[in-house]
Amino acid sequence: MATMNPPTKLTKMNAPAKPAQIRLTRRSPAYWRVTIDNPPINVMGPEMVKQFQEVINALEADEQVRVVVFDSAVDDYFLNHSDFTAKIEDLTSMPAGPTGLPPWPDFLVRLTRLPVASIALIRGRATGNGSEITLACDMSFASREKAIISQWEVGVGMVAGGGPMARLPELIGRNRALEVLLSSEDIRADQAEAYGYINRALPDTELDAFVEALATRIAKFDKWAIANTKRLVNTSLPPEVELGAGWDACIASLGRPAAQNGIKALMERGFHKPGCRKSARILPGPNCELGSGTRDIVFVMSTVSKGAINERRTKGAINERGTNRTEEL
Repeated sequence: MATMNPPTKLTKMNAPAKPAQIRLTRRSPAYWRVTIDNPPINVMGPEMVKQFQEVINALEADEQVRVVVFDSAVDDYFLNHSDFTAKIEDLTSMPAGPTGLPPWPDFLVRLTRLPVASIALIRGRATGNGSEITLACDMSFASREKAIISQWEVGVGMVAGGGPMARLPELIGRNRALEVLLSSEDIRADQAEAYGYINRALPDTELDAFVEALATRIAKFDKWAIANTKRLVNTSLPPEVELGAGWDACIASLGRPAAQNGIKALMERGFHKPGCRKSARILPGPNCELGSGTRDIVFVMSTVSKGAINERRTKGAINERGTNRTEEL
């Protein structure tokens, strides 16, 4: 494995630096890693969405990258649910991306259509957003012992916003898709593999080496061949409008009392705390005691203004692209 340089922070000129929640590492010009690092439980708020936009912009602009792996630096969490203590206006006020979709579904669509092979390395919870980025990647490999995947939203009166209703039926069939979505249950890696939700469930001790070998192999191949093979396979993808409809339904659902009450109940059981079991049955784990401040659910209690999209305040830019460099976005 190539030796990494010290992390390089990417900051916006004349703007205060915000904590990096995503690290971009160029293991070689052809092989990149995107590491999600927002402890303690890798929730995704508006700032992380902005950083995902920077990542996809960099991937699209680079002519040498052939493969990208998404992984996590936070134990027990790949990518988790949204940050329900954030202000929803900070998300809904972000401008649409190049696809015309809001930033999160825009990122997912662009990732799937990217002329680069994308791989999800799942160790820990891939809950909500984590499941959605898994579905957007070209391949996904999960720890048999540690990976948990779920689309939990219906269990609290919500609709998922990142396109699982459009993607899952094509991947695992309509009936199993409805089982996943309507049961809101946790799915272990072996079951996810059996359903076709992920490519393979691997022993945790073998997962890293397997993904590293696969990514290194793909990185040696011709980019034109990778891009055109992926483009032809992508003819089976659902229309982008279906992902947009899912996002609209998600935002609308957040304003409903059923969703507000459901999320409040989870927050009172430590929804944002490590160790909490986040199933729709609302059963707390050993570390889910009620803590101070957990009732302030700014995200779901805020007024949702449908279609409110203002000009992005700052776009940010990826600095020079170097080999074996880690950058904080």
